Amino acid sequence: MAPIAIKSVLISESVDPRCKSILEENGIRVTEKQNMKKDELIAEIKNYDGLVVRSATKVTADVIGAADNLKIIGRAGTGVDNVDVDAATKKGIIVMNTPSGNTISAAELTCALLISLSR
Repeated sequence: MAPIAIKSVLISESVDPRCKSILEENGIRVTEKQNMKKDELIAEIKNYDGLVVRSATKVTADVIGAADNLKIIGRAGTGVDNVDVDAATKKGIIVMNTPSGNTISAAELTCALLISLSR
């Protein structure tokens, strides 16, 4: 597979600030717009090569259909249940996630809950 050129990325939810920094250090223009409604995302997505989401943003077939330039969707977290993978695949859009991105936080929460239960 030939490398893809990503020039602009939309981050639609709150993610670690390092995400934006890493993208910008690699020459990618990053726009952060949180809490967009579906219609706003549909209107905005045509301007971007990449989209970074978490669990709140629903990347439906309608959103993907409006994404003329979209090449990649990155899901910050486990699973891609909020992304219409079939619609993305039909348009040749790569969908990926970060399954171990929150492992430490989940372990910390588990330990805290165990301590809480012991009280």
